[in-house]
Amino acid sequence: MKVRIFDTTLRDGEQTPGVALTPDQKLAIAQKLDELGVDAIEAGFPIISEGERQAIKSITSAGMRADICGLARTERKDIDAAVAVGLNYIHTFIATSDIHLQYKLKITREQALAKAVDAVQYAKGLGLKVEFSAEDATRTDREFLKKVFKAVTEAGADRLDIPDTVGYSTPEYIAAITRDTIDATHLPVSVHCHNDFGLAVANAISAIQAGAQCAHVTINGIGERAGNASLEELVMGLQCLQFDKKYETNINTKLLYETSRFISKTVGVHVQPNKAIVGENAFGHESGIHTHGVLNNPLTYEPISPELVGRTRWFQVGKHAGAHGISSMLEEYGIQPSKEQAHEILDKVKKLGDLGKHVTDVELLSIAGEVMQQPGLKRMVHLIGFSVSTGIGNMPYAFVKLNIEGKDFIGTDYGVGPVDASINAIQKITGEISKVRIKDYRLESISGGSEALCEVTIKVEDPYGNQASAKSVGEDIVITSVQAMIDGINRIMLKKILKQKNLGQ
Repeated sequence: MKVRIFDTTLRDGEQTPGVALTPDQKLAIAQKLDELGVDAIEAGFPIISEGERQAIKSITSAGMRADICGLARTERKDIDAAVAVGLNYIHTFIATSDIHLQYKLKITREQALAKAVDAVQYAKGLGLKVEFSAEDATRTDREFLKKVFKAVTEAGADRLDIPDTVGYSTPEYIAAITRDTIDATHLPVSVHCHNDFGLAVANAISAIQAGAQCAHVTINGIGERAGNASLEELVMGLQCLQFDKKYETNINTKLLYETSRFISKTVGVHVQPNKAIVGENAFGHESGIHTHGVLNNPLTYEPISPELVGRTRWFQVGKHAGAHGISSMLEEYGIQPSKEQAHEILDKVKKLGDLGKHVTDVELLSIAGEVMQQPGLKRMVHLIGFSVSTGIGNMPYAFVKLNIEGKDFIGTDYGVGPVDASINAIQKITGEISKVRIKDYRLESISGGSEALCEVTIKVEDPYGNQASAKSVGEDIVITSVQAMIDGINRIMLKKILKQKNLGQ
């Protein structure tokens, strides 16, 4: 069975607290979603602002493969606004639960029913395709919900949507009202599940098993409060889990991680490391037992191949690591310790882990060099001196002193901010000496408050195609960025030296 993927990242996703997108950003996201293979894109809510209308116009005129939809209340002015921006498909809604009718809309059930029917009839009279949502359906009286869906079906609705507006449903209940709706109307049914109790994806899958043909989702599960059903989790769940029937989507799963990172960066919402499918730790392993199993057969501790979603697996060095994992990581650099050496390296790593220290690849290589008596395996670049000055009216200025393979080098430079100035100063040295340049820089906050931590990820490259990434966590953005940059340079220089050494053998 083919399941329709209706993406509402640009509408419900933009309702994430703190998120506001420009028309250009919305167009760029829509293009990414279309490339990913979603069937429908909810481009926005035309009535709310001029910028929203401008964004939707640019999306509707971009010649995308996906259906482009706009949100509209059951108000004629909302439907007119959708037509004015070039939409021929609307998603219209009105609340049907008693709590919404009494306290938000302040109307009766009969009045809500009349507004729903009028909106559908008006939109159909304008030649629009109409998907109707009964907002807060899962807290609506069950018989009244069926009455509303029957009435809008007779009015000409093309599709129906069951929103679990506050994530209040269970998989069993949403399956039951999905069957109610299908039996009463025989129209295609969608579900729009929120994640307030962490059940959005489970509820969506349950509804699909009960006969729903479509799920409303967002990339990374962003949205109001705790968010929406996550596109990547739903798609991979349908594709990979065991069901009585086979489910398929039009999603190119190999683009999931790339799309996730793009949306995260554009909207400014960090993806939690332990998030399924697209979180940084989803295919990371530290435990010695897990690492040993994965090295023998990845399926022992991975439910799917990471390549299926555009990922690669990685191993973390730490106190839970095992000798097999240590040896595998060193093998990436062409280093093959003996069994005894691997255990000695592991013991040193565990001692650092017990002190609460995170062991980077560069530090692992340094430990291996010490144990194996190979002095070439060491940190090539050391930060000797560093200062940065900034102030109102003055362009930030940084001074950096590095020791590279025993020689001291000094670099100074300006930047648009203290981080930019610091990285420019480092690149002035490494660009001349080692020809290493920064390719990507990512800053994310991982905690709040006066002692907030930030996480900086740096990707560097050299002219020979070598690339390396490094991550650093700290309280000071500038110092953390400098540390990540130095670690990245060390990794790429060691990779280059070891590659040359191995080629020469």
